[in-house]
Amino acid sequence: MGDSRDKTTDQIKTWKENRSSQRADTLTTGAGHPIGDKLNLQTAGPRGPLLVQDVVFTDEMAHFDRERIPERVVHAKGAGAFGYFEVTHDISRYCKAKVFEHVGKTTPIAVRFSTVAGESGSADTVRDPRGFAVKFYTDDGNWDLTGNNTPIFFIRDALLFPSFIHSQKRNPQTHMKDPDMVWDFWSLRPESLHQVSFLFSDRGLPDGYRFMNGYGSHTFKLVNADGESFYCKFHYKTDQGIKNLSVEEAERLASTNPDYAIGDLFNAIANGNFPSWTFFIQVMTFEQAENFQFNPFDLTKVWSHKEYPLIPVGKMVLNRNPVNYFAEVEQLAFDPSNMPPGIEPSPDKMLQGRLFSYPDTHRHRLGANYLQIPVNCPFRARVANYQRDGPMCMFDNQGGAPNYFPNSFSAPEAQPQFVESKFRVSSDVARYNSADDDNVTQVCTFYTQVLNEDERQRLCHNMAGALKGAQLFIQKRMVENLKAVHPDYGNRVQTLLNKYNAEAQKNTPVRVYSRPGASAITTSSKM
Repeated sequence: MGDSRDKTTDQIKTWKENRSSQRADTLTTGAGHPIGDKLNLQTAGPRGPLLVQDVVFTDEMAHFDRERIPERVVHAKGAGAFGYFEVTHDISRYCKAKVFEHVGKTTPIAVRFSTVAGESGSADTVRDPRGFAVKFYTDDGNWDLTGNNTPIFFIRDALLFPSFIHSQKRNPQTHMKDPDMVWDFWSLRPESLHQVSFLFSDRGLPDGYRFMNGYGSHTFKLVNADGESFYCKFHYKTDQGIKNLSVEEAERLASTNPDYAIGDLFNAIANGNFPSWTFFIQVMTFEQAENFQFNPFDLTKVWSHKEYPLIPVGKMVLNRNPVNYFAEVEQLAFDPSNMPPGIEPSPDKMLQGRLFSYPDTHRHRLGANYLQIPVNCPFRARVANYQRDGPMCMFDNQGGAPNYFPNSFSAPEAQPQFVESKFRVSSDVARYNSADDDNVTQVCTFYTQVLNEDERQRLCHNMAGALKGAQLFIQKRMVENLKAVHPDYGNRVQTLLNKYNAEAQKNTPVRVYSRPGASAITTSSKM
């Protein structure tokens, strides 16, 4: 029985074996004071109350009371690993970033995979996009490519993001997942059709994290050494091949092994089976972007691989598990605004919103000095600036160097060669409605050309099986959206819904829940 245990199950045993030639350390308090007794409180007599002076207890309990930090609002459940990125092809004609400096160059990386909507204790095998975030520790500071396992997303305007996530989370009164909320939002925002179709296809249930692709998803800007700029999309193609779970297997694992994906990644690396991905870019010139058939910065759409073929760049390999999950994964913080010279944002509205949202989240979760936490620290670059103080300042706070700029004392100075590229903006400032920017053409291509017949059948079954939980008027609106994509798509889902609704005799009226009025509260208190 013991021989069949995997590496995650044997972690503590392995830790002990690795220390076999060492004596046990002396147990201490957080301040380093040796402890003589860790099993018994200091009390006034064997039955008496404990003493305030029992600092062994207060030191332990006070720290225990503060162990948890806020979990991520999205991407709360995840797995992390470390490795390297190696350049295999020269792309200096497009980008001057040092991470791509020459063929053969390697850069340390940290990667975090995750589900999106679930809480920290949720199952790894639910139908959900998967986060795919990579931190490159480059010579010019950290580059965080913070994407998903899908090349698209549900919305294209960042103003909708909080409401979108609220719809996927828990009902504010019942504290339960609510299909009315989910499908009401999706059906009211038809730009979500592409991602929703992707989600309810076989690709919505990847077999762990090793057998799925990753995408930067957004459009970015690359700048070369001559100052020429190009638009770009980033792709990671898994070298393990694509594998997805069946609905039945995903549900079985959710109940029997909810940490399946975390364990699969840890065990693979611990056994020396290092997962890898091949890294590609797509490139579009500014002129091509101007004449493109749709908005090239629209996160709900892809760029055709025929028109804009994948260009190989390098390989990403994961070869080390985290030494400690909290220190290296829970505190691992990705920020899309972390872009070294040569990589810049595009006008993608979702990317622009994330440039603010992500570092703001980390300052809330981890503190103003979160970039001093070792796993987030840009250790291959020298940080020199005028930021000082704040909670948990972990280093020398830049010593006695001036904390103001400009100054006359040889403190850090800006370097003109690192100024961002120029770009022209000429449009009027307004709130532009992008809700109807062709929400169906690419979804139709996905349904009719990318998926085969069996895959279309499973997509419709998966979608109807989830949509049946919503009220009838929401079902109807969603089906009309699907018919706009392709009549067969909507008709198949409607046929399945008719069957489900007949079985459930689903004719319940709309219920509106409200907070009781003062009279109701008074009456209740007298009962």
